[in-house]
Amino acid sequence: MARTITARTRPRAADGGTNRWVVLVVLCVSLLLVALDATILHVAVPSLTEDLRPSSTALLWIVDAYPLVCASLLILFGTLGDRVGRRRILLLGYALFGVASAVAALATEPGVLIAARALLGVGGAMIMPATLSILRAVFPDRRERATAIGIWTAVAAIGAATGPVLGGFLVENYWWGSVFLINIPLMALILPLGRRLLPESRGDTDGPWDVLGALMAAAGVLGCVLGVKRAGAGEPLLALPTAGPLLVGAALLVLFVRRQKRRPHPLIDMRLFSRAAFTTSVGCIVLAMLALVGLELIAVQYLQLVLGLSPLETGLRLLPLTFAAMAAGATGSYTLRRIGPRRMVGWGFVLTAAAVLLLTLMGQDDRPLLLTVGFVLLGFGLQTTLFSAYESMLSEAPQRSAGGAAAIGETSYQLGAGMGIALLGSVMNAAYAPGLASVPGVPAEASQAAANSLGEAYQVADQLGGTAGETLHQAARHAFVHGLHITLCVSAVLLLAGAVMARRLPRVMECPAEPDESSEPCTLAAAGELSASRKLTGPSEHSEPCTLAGSGELSASYKLSGAGELSGAAVAVGPGEAREPAEPRVPATRDAIEPAGSGRPAH
Repeated sequence: MARTITARTRPRAADGGTNRWVVLVVLCVSLLLVALDATILHVAVPSLTEDLRPSSTALLWIVDAYPLVCASLLILFGTLGDRVGRRRILLLGYALFGVASAVAALATEPGVLIAARALLGVGGAMIMPATLSILRAVFPDRRERATAIGIWTAVAAIGAATGPVLGGFLVENYWWGSVFLINIPLMALILPLGRRLLPESRGDTDGPWDVLGALMAAAGVLGCVLGVKRAGAGEPLLALPTAGPLLVGAALLVLFVRRQKRRPHPLIDMRLFSRAAFTTSVGCIVLAMLALVGLELIAVQYLQLVLGLSPLETGLRLLPLTFAAMAAGATGSYTLRRIGPRRMVGWGFVLTAAAVLLLTLMGQDDRPLLLTVGFVLLGFGLQTTLFSAYESMLSEAPQRSAGGAAAIGETSYQLGAGMGIALLGSVMNAAYAPGLASVPGVPAEASQAAANSLGEAYQVADQLGGTAGETLHQAARHAFVHGLHITLCVSAVLLLAGAVMARRLPRVMECPAEPDESSEPCTLAAAGELSASRKLTGPSEHSEPCTLAGSGELSASYKLSGAGELSGAAVAVGPGEAREPAEPRVPATRDAIEPAGSGRPAH
């Protein structure tokens, strides 16, 4: 006769005391600063260029140094946090981010600003995977973790979308350095708060940290991102400055993967990629970011150069996208439990593709209602996709590998962003340039220069003046809108491909009963009471391990022998150990179980 014995206990945060929702607030503020810094500089570039007078190459490095360095070091610091402590890495990232912000704000030379932006990238690489891996540690229950990740992804969207608005306000009222200066008081506040409130957590600490492997991963990602960005800037794909970094980066990443497969204690457990849900989630993150960043860049150009809006007005027009992303994050946990990862990611891609196709109705005239509806659908669809993909990816990885998994997710995020700018930017340029090949009444040299970008076309038109200038101005606007429509259609095709890819995700949200690693080893005594003894005598071959269920209940199934004696074995998880649950996963909605202590066999 079988019966179920259940004893209630509460899972604790990683430090055993700090409220996990307070920890989430601190982590979200950290992420907000990093996300803000990724986009806030864009609207300050004209003012910065006028003040520092950088060369075109220096200006490119001012903009790209942060994302390049950040993307290349995510795996290094994510896996290092698993070894030396994620809280320690996060606090060091706070300090470095604050110092680098002060240097950037007060820079008087382009070289100093480039170096400061690179240091900001190092700080961001410390902060981003640490926030996600600490979140994974303090929320062992998948239902609560889904809610936390929904808030986390919404904050990331808020930061990225608010950056241009805040940057436009600061540049119009102060000077370009103020976009960096705002980081300092916030970091001065969050550093002591993080030191006091954040729990320390570690992953698999067996064996030495693979320094060479970490450097190979950093150099490989740097080469790939640099090559993709050069391709996005319009350089030929087969040219040495573009193809060289791409090939070297890809070769280093291949060698890194082979090295990790051979090592007994790898930085990243490559067996994660054998799980269809993990690999598919990573691919969906890349596709979602590819669409989002490329579309945002083109949308900003459309709003400013075609509709003539100011940077602040442009940021305000993008706010509906932010609010929709917030709504998607707030409701993401409930939606995920109701419809499951497969439908949530798939329908998120479909909704985003519909929004993109709706935006093809944009023309040379301002249509505020159309833009608002399109941006709302775009923000909600993409945020739904990103939330579910991140949640599925993180839940597929064991807690001991949370830092490495978080680093993979964030690296995918950065690679998708770079690929979006490169791919959609190339499509845009290819569709835009032919429209200016031969403009009646405009010299061939002027038409050729105008074909580089819409901003340059306006400059050439102003220099020409008269009828020729006006003709070139109108032709450039028309060519840009035509290119925008083609780019949106290509983006919609990619998003629909993501919806097809999402079919490999699980149909339902599975909630494995994960053990609380901070708790003492627990077993069931012979009388059926919860005790701290190490193990039960007389194990039965039919026994099942004692673990934490998704709702925080401690449950185990045992057999009653013919003499009424309880037999079974419990698996104890000691402090600091990380062991994957041995029992099968169960759906988010669980069946009711018999209360403990009834003393009667189940019927």
